[in-house]
Amino acid sequence: MCGIAGLLTTGRVEEATVRAMADALAHRGPDGSGVWRDEAAGIGFGHRRLSIVDLSEAGQQPFHSRCGRYVLTFNGEIYNHALLRRELEALEAIEWRGHSDTETLIEAIARWGLEGALQRCSGMFALGLWDRETRQLSLARDRVGEKPLFYGWTGDKLLFASSLASIRAVPGFVAESDPDITALYLRFNYVPAPFSIHRGIYKVMPGTIVTLDARTIAAPPVLPPAVPSRAPGLACSRYWSLAEVVRAGKRAPEHDPDRALAELERTLSTAVAQQTMADVPIGAFLSGGVDSSLIVALMQRAIGSRVRTFTIGFAEPEHDEAPHAAAIARHLGTEHHQHYVTADESVDVIAAMPSIYDEPFADSSQIATHILSRVTRRHVTVALSGDGGDELFGGYNRYTMTSRIFDRLSLVPASGRRGLGRLLGAVSADMLDRLGGLPFVPALPMLGNKVHKVARAMRSGGELAEIYAAFTEEWHAGVPIAHPARLALPAAEPIDGLSREEQMMYWDILSYLPDDIMTKVDRASMAVSLEVRAPMLDRDVIACAWATPLSLKIRDGQSKWLMRQLLYRHVPRALIERPKAGFGVPLGRWLRGPLRPWAEALLAPAALAQVEGLDARAVRTRWEQHQRGTHDWTGALWSVLMLMGWQGRC
Repeated sequence: MCGIAGLLTTGRVEEATVRAMADALAHRGPDGSGVWRDEAAGIGFGHRRLSIVDLSEAGQQPFHSRCGRYVLTFNGEIYNHALLRRELEALEAIEWRGHSDTETLIEAIARWGLEGALQRCSGMFALGLWDRETRQLSLARDRVGEKPLFYGWTGDKLLFASSLASIRAVPGFVAESDPDITALYLRFNYVPAPFSIHRGIYKVMPGTIVTLDARTIAAPPVLPPAVPSRAPGLACSRYWSLAEVVRAGKRAPEHDPDRALAELERTLSTAVAQQTMADVPIGAFLSGGVDSSLIVALMQRAIGSRVRTFTIGFAEPEHDEAPHAAAIARHLGTEHHQHYVTADESVDVIAAMPSIYDEPFADSSQIATHILSRVTRRHVTVALSGDGGDELFGGYNRYTMTSRIFDRLSLVPASGRRGLGRLLGAVSADMLDRLGGLPFVPALPMLGNKVHKVARAMRSGGELAEIYAAFTEEWHAGVPIAHPARLALPAAEPIDGLSREEQMMYWDILSYLPDDIMTKVDRASMAVSLEVRAPMLDRDVIACAWATPLSLKIRDGQSKWLMRQLLYRHVPRALIERPKAGFGVPLGRWLRGPLRPWAEALLAPAALAQVEGLDARAVRTRWEQHQRGTHDWTGALWSVLMLMGWQGRC
C-alpha cells in the first residue's frame, strides 16, 4: 500500500514539486520514496511506499517495464499476481527482478495492455501509467473504489494524486470550493464521485480508466468526463461494469440453497486466502457481527494458525459490541486485543478528522474506525475487514424496512401515511430509545434514530428513490444551502427486474460503498500506515452475490441469511443472533456533553457565516433542538461540524 502522485506539464518538471506532492503522502508510505521525471516529455511521478509484498529494493517505485515503454506508480495490492506471473511465464521467459505485485502488473500491462491487464487482476488499487510510445498518461482505479485517485488541472499542469493534500502542495494551486459542491456534501455526508470539494479537481470513478495527454492542459474540461466519453486529449472507459455483473447474475441465479452456499464458501475462502498474502504481520478487525466473524473464521482456516483480532468498545452499552467480539474470539481461539474508548480520547481524535479526511467527510463511524486502526497498527501492518457484506448480501436495515413497512401501509392513503410519519418524527429520539424493550416495542440499538428515518421515509412521496434518500440523507429535503444549483451526478445504468431491495443494494455499491464506506476505511487506516483489505469485495465474491437471489439474502425478515448459514459452520448461532448495532461512537450524547464546547464554537453564527451560501439559521435551529433533546440531529450536525473543521484546516 502506498501513496502516488504525478504531473504532466507543458512547462518545466520541477523535481521539488513532484517530491513535495509525494511527501504530502508520507503517512500512506512511510517506508520509502521515489521520484521519476522525463523533462522532454513533461512528465513526473512521485511515490511513497508502505512495504507489504517484497520488502527489498526490487519493490521500489516508480517502476519501469522491461521493454522500456511503460512507467508505473502504483498504490494497492494485486491479490492474484502469483497466478498472473505463471500465465506470463507460460508465454515467454521472464527474468524477474523481485516478487512484488507491482512488477507483475507492469509486465502484464506490457503484454496485454492496460485494460486487458486490469480485467485479469483481482485487487484494490489506484495507478498512474506513462506510455512513452503514445505520450499518454492513464489513470485507473479498482472496481469498487477501495483506493482513492484524484486528478485535475492548474495553470500549465495536469495533476493526479492519492490525496487532495498532495495536489494542494503544488505551488500556485488555488483550492476553490463552491456552494454546489458543498450542497452535494451536506446531502450525502460525503462528496460523491466524480466531484471533489475543489473546483476543477475530480475523482476517477471505480472500474474506470482515464487516458489523457498534454492537449487537455490548454483546454481542461469544465465538468468531469462521463463514462464512457472521448474528447481531444482525453478518453474515459470502463474495464469493469457492475451493471454487467448484476445482469449476468440475474440471468443465471442459483436458487438451490446448498449450491449457493457451496459457491459462496468457495469464492469467499479463495478471496480470504489470497488476501492473507503479505511479507509483514497481518490480523483482522473483529466487531462480533456476521461479516467480520465470517472473515476471521475463514482466515483462521486459511493460515492454519491463530489470527490476531482487534476490536474497540464503549462504556455506553448500546454502542458496545466488544463483549460479543470477545466471545467469538474465544470460540475461534484467536489472539484477541480489545480497547475501550473514552470520550476524552475521542475528542482528541475528532480534532484530527479534518486533516485525516482531506475533504469534508461526515460518517461518524470514522472516529471509531480510526481508533481501531490506530490500536491495530501497534501489532500488525495489514488487517482484513468485513466491509462489503451489507451491500452485497442485504445487511442494512433499510433493505428489510422498506418492504416490511410500505407493503403493510400500501392500503393507507398517502395523506395518512405522511401524517403517521409526522407523528413518529415528533417523538424525541431519546424517548424512543427509553421505550425500547417495553412490551410490543423492539429492543433495538439506537431505536430513536431508526424510527426517525422510518418517519422521514413515510413522509416521502412513496417513490423508491425518495424512500432511499429518506434513509440515507441526513438533511433530506432541508439541505442548508441557499439556492444550491444542482450538479448532475452520473446516472446509474438502469437494470430491469430488480426488486426494491436489490435496487437499493445496486445504488449503494455504486456510490455509498466507495464514497462513504471505503473512503472512511482508507483514510482512517492509512493515517496510521495500516493497510486494510476487504475480501467481500473480491470480484468473484461480488459476482457470486449477484447470482444469489434475494430470497437467499433476506429470509423471514432476517438479513444476510446465506452468509449466516456459512458462519454457523464455524460459530454457534447463539453468539451471532442479535440486532445490528452499527459501528460508531455515542456521538449524539457526547454533543450534549463533553463535545458541546467544541461544537458550539464551530457552529457559532459568526463562524457559520464564513461558508458561502450556508443557512446559519437552519443549522442553529437543529443544534438547539438537539441540545433540548427533542430531536436527534446527530448526522446532520456532524456534517456541518466536519465541514467547519475542514474549512479551518484547509
